[in-house]
Amino acid sequence: MDIFSETLTRLNVSGGPLMCVFTPLKGMSQVVKRFFLDRSDARTVITMTLDDATFYSDERKHAIIEQYPEHELPARTKGIPTMGSGAVFPIDIDKLLIDPFEYPSHYLRVGGIDFGWHHPSAFAEVWWNRDDDAAYVVRVIRLRHQTPLQQVEVVRQQMRDLPWMWPRDGRQQTLAGAGESLAVQYRDCGLDLHHEPVTFPDGGVSVEAGLQMMLDRMRTQRLRVFRGQCDPFLEEARLFHRDEDGLLVKEGDDAISAVRYALMGLRHGRVRWSKGFFSQQWKPPIQSFA
Repeated sequence: MDIFSETLTRLNVSGGPLMCVFTPLKGMSQVVKRFFLDRSDARTVITMTLDDATFYSDERKHAIIEQYPEHELPARTKGIPTMGSGAVFPIDIDKLLIDPFEYPSHYLRVGGIDFGWHHPSAFAEVWWNRDDDAAYVVRVIRLRHQTPLQQVEVVRQQMRDLPWMWPRDGRQQTLAGAGESLAVQYRDCGLDLHHEPVTFPDGGVSVEAGLQMMLDRMRTQRLRVFRGQCDPFLEEARLFHRDEDGLLVKEGDDAISAVRYALMGLRHGRVRWSKGFFSQQWKPPIQSFA
């Protein structure tokens, strides 16, 4: 970081640009963190993967992969910072990807929200097949420095008629809301928030339990991710890590949190009927079909 900072200072007159080209083998170092987690319009990250090296044959690529230890492969072949034992999801995230498919009428649909302002708000749509307990992350949106109304206008264009699961901090009051809680503000903007903060069936809200539940689903292929529609979640899942003391580094986990809340509230999901979306625990009165 000292070299990086001094180099930036030398560019104050010319205004740059500065290009750093390296393989992030030291994991989430201060310099890597500045690019991957401390987002700014003044910085960008371009990753080169082994597949981008088109001058290699498939056989040569395979030989290159075989020569590296497994813990170095994400950095060596995909430009992803090495996390080692600190990775929260120590798996190949790309193996979760599947091609999008049309909504099956018997799947439950549910949304998850992670509220934010300086750090982004995140919204995730998840489908659940109760027959095999498989959950599908269908779409993820991340928005920064936007009011609830602005966010809801964006979200409702892409994720319609979902029951939304939200955390306990949605009960907090904000200055922008003139004393109204975040949950009330989002409801007033037209988002169908669940009547209370989401919990596990036993009433628990442990973050560690939620992350372990996600990892178990990933390892057993019961959590799949739609290709091309969930990049914020994939980006965060690859980088989410623990510090040297084993504590979660709570940075860059907005989309992860939104998906976690949706998974915690799968039982509150709804199926699509021809006349709308109805909860499995509740049936509308006959007159609502008029």
